[in-house]
Amino acid sequence: MRRKLTITIDEEVYEGLHRVIGPRRISQFLETLARPHVVGADLDGAYAAMAADVAREDDALEWAESTIGDVAGSEGGGDEAG
Repeated sequence: MRRKLTITIDEEVYEGLHRVIGPRRISQFLETLARPHVVGADLDGAYAAMAADVAREDDALEWAESTIGDVAGSEGGGDEAG
């Protein structure tokens, strides 16, 4: 659902928006700027998209497996000084 909003801005900003963005594209431009600040993130959707990226998942698995040796070599995890 779309809603109409009336805002007040400085004339210089208004003219810049018309000049740079174009008179029929200002609403979409402002919505795109504001959305990440006011609409909650869809974390489930983002995680699903990441999981569907096979190349990314392969890279993540390779990285995780390569760090197992780092953990195994630090048994106890404490400071060796003493």
